[in-house]
Amino acid sequence: MNKAELSEKLAAKVGVTKAQAEETLNAFTQITMETIKAGGEITLTGFGTFSARARKGREGINPRNTSEKITIPTVLVVKFKAGKNLKDYLKGRTELKAEAEKAE
Repeated sequence: MNKAELSEKLAAKVGVTKAQAEETLNAFTQITMETIKAGGEITLTGFGTFSARARKGREGINPRNTSEKITIPTVLVVKFKAGKNLKDYLKGRTELKAEAEKAE
């Protein structure tokens, strides 16, 4: 699913226009990126936690010339830790609350 498809589904689910859903999605991604870059984390209870961690620099081998050593610098990478509800849902142990409410 790409961003446009996600915006469309979000708009239909919440009952807002596609433009409003896209604005909300853009704001969420912007806030998330800024927070993670600043060293914070975003926790969506039950879904998961987004954070950043530093991957240590190390010595590597140049793929173009395997006899040549290169230094790979330290870099920040995004980390996502899935929450309990997401893990259980993917394992088939629970249903989404919205699906359960819809069935009633």
